[in-house]
Amino acid sequence: MTATTDGSTGATLPSRAAAASDTTLTTPEAAGAPEAAAQAARRATDFLLSRQDAEGWWKGDLETNVTMDAEDLLLRQFLGIQDERTTQAAAKFIRGEQREDGTWATFWGGPGELSTTIEAYVALRLAGDAPDAPHMARAAAWIRERGGIAAARVFTRIWLALFGWWKWEDLPEMPPELIWFPGWMPLNIYDFGCWARQTIVPLTIVSAKRPVRPAPFALDELHTDPANPNPPKPLAPANTWDGAFQRLDRALRQLRKVVPRRLRKAAMNAAARWIIERQENDGCWGGIQPPAVYSVIALHLLGYDLEHPVLREGLASLDRFAVWREDGARMIEACQSPVWDTCLAAIALVDAGLPVDHPQLVKAADWLLGEEIVRPGDWAVKRPQLPPGGWAFEFHNDNYPDIDDTAEVSLALRRIRHHDPERTDRAIGRAVRWNLGMQSKNGAWGAFDVDNTSPFPNRLPFCDFGEVIDPPSADVTAHVVEMLAAEGLAHDPRTRRGIAWLLAEQEQNGAWFGRWGVNYIYGTGSVVPALTAAGLPASHPAIRRAVTWLESVQNDDGGWGEDLRSYKHVREWAGRGASTPSQTAWALMALLAAGEKDSKAVERGIQWLAATQREDGTWDEPYFTGTGFPWDFSINYHLYRQVFPLTALGRYLHGDPFERQLLARTPRPRPEAAKPTGSPLSEAKGS
Repeated sequence: MTATTDGSTGATLPSRAAAASDTTLTTPEAAGAPEAAAQAARRATDFLLSRQDAEGWWKGDLETNVTMDAEDLLLRQFLGIQDERTTQAAAKFIRGEQREDGTWATFWGGPGELSTTIEAYVALRLAGDAPDAPHMARAAAWIRERGGIAAARVFTRIWLALFGWWKWEDLPEMPPELIWFPGWMPLNIYDFGCWARQTIVPLTIVSAKRPVRPAPFALDELHTDPANPNPPKPLAPANTWDGAFQRLDRALRQLRKVVPRRLRKAAMNAAARWIIERQENDGCWGGIQPPAVYSVIALHLLGYDLEHPVLREGLASLDRFAVWREDGARMIEACQSPVWDTCLAAIALVDAGLPVDHPQLVKAADWLLGEEIVRPGDWAVKRPQLPPGGWAFEFHNDNYPDIDDTAEVSLALRRIRHHDPERTDRAIGRAVRWNLGMQSKNGAWGAFDVDNTSPFPNRLPFCDFGEVIDPPSADVTAHVVEMLAAEGLAHDPRTRRGIAWLLAEQEQNGAWFGRWGVNYIYGTGSVVPALTAAGLPASHPAIRRAVTWLESVQNDDGGWGEDLRSYKHVREWAGRGASTPSQTAWALMALLAAGEKDSKAVERGIQWLAATQREDGTWDEPYFTGTGFPWDFSINYHLYRQVFPLTALGRYLHGDPFERQLLARTPRPRPEAAKPTGSPLSEAKGS
């Protein structure tokens, strides 16, 4: 057994044999792969059916990192609404996530992360943990060794500035006048991805107001030099992007001093209107936690009291992100994923052989149809003539349907024999039309917006954490192509442009980059089934290169895994890591689509899934295999460990679901909106 060292994190890079050793196998006795797969699929089906909500949806916990929990406590402290039960429950969760070296990571098994550790430490101090307690002293020492608060990301220092732990004047400028930038102007708010613009707009108000609610204690122990906590940083050369934007920030600091008060007040009021107009029916913003937190703070600073309906409902929505665990700990979800989880669960169950008219599948279809978005949202800024359609990720998020969910929901609904097939056809027809209308210039698809590829937002000094733009990705594009193929549009010129883009994006090693899942295994597991569904033969060179790569990174235990470090260290970590159920399933889905059912690699992968399944039909997966921002923000979707293995097992046992089922159905009319030529939409968009 061999290992190398990743010098940037101190992590040990495992060989495939070492990665395999993380899992103890109990190979089914004397069972071949088909028998083992059938037994595992039955167990997984029973478990998944037992977890459906009475309304028809599924939702697993969405686990991220403790910054969600820390910032929730900081928000309550800032607003003066903290209560002892919530504080102690959150502190219990945060303590439970601390590593032995005193740090907190952003994903399970990952390296300590400075800003996350600072925020967790401050939250525990608010909960009453003494700075000289051993676990706190270890954290503080580690923070100081890595530069202290001054080395933290901007968003962390914004939180500290709210309490006087950092000076506002030492933070980048975020002028609220940004709200008035027209669409043609660089750095207008629609140059940012939807998640970023929802956060930045309220933060411009916070930055303009520069509030300070005096903290109950100092944080001198987190500075390398408390007497000089923020030594000046040297300017980058003026002929570099970093240098140019540093100088722009300096100019904005000077501008702040001369902007007329009436103008600034008008800009903040315009930003407030923008925020309020985008509040969802349940009180949240975009169905995700960070914009809700900053929107509440911003509106409160403008004079909205906590009993105002906008703030009252906003705060109530934040409580719905809390998951109370049996041990009394309280975890905050950054987001909730019922639409995504439900469509993936339905796909898994049908592919595993559940009758297409099973009552629970019909109930899921009913719920999904009821979640269709039928009004314009922020996407209409770039596509004003495009009629609405599609689905979002969350319970309530009508402003931001996403292209990925829309594709996967359509694929799920096509698998189910609903009692109102015309309603299903109409909903899918609108979804196809909307997704085609959201195709970017290069032929591919992003997650939420069209051509959201400006190079400038990521350069801004306050955008030092994660992605703030939404360029097309291979996994989203693949899901759209797969949906279009299922709708009989494999030869549509727009579909072929998507396929051409995917083929051009294949890495030299045969894999595809995974934007919304970890990482090359996810990308490859998404693209290969899409390409074969669209008619590429298994003998196509791109498919063969993908198969060769997947076989080369299979672990010695038969499974597949990939560590998040592959986002930073591609050569060493791509396709490498301890075997996980979801990543093993993605690899199998690709290999099965490529015609490799009888291969040794598939047999070993199926055996691994069967052998690692628990008696109750579940799998264990502490690893984070979902992606918010590559490397910076990682997700453990707790239902991934169930739906993807079941999908892979089902396809191994029963083959392609559409070949098996769609041909047996009553022919359906081709959605009128999907016609490639002659429609006003295709002409207007130059498709």
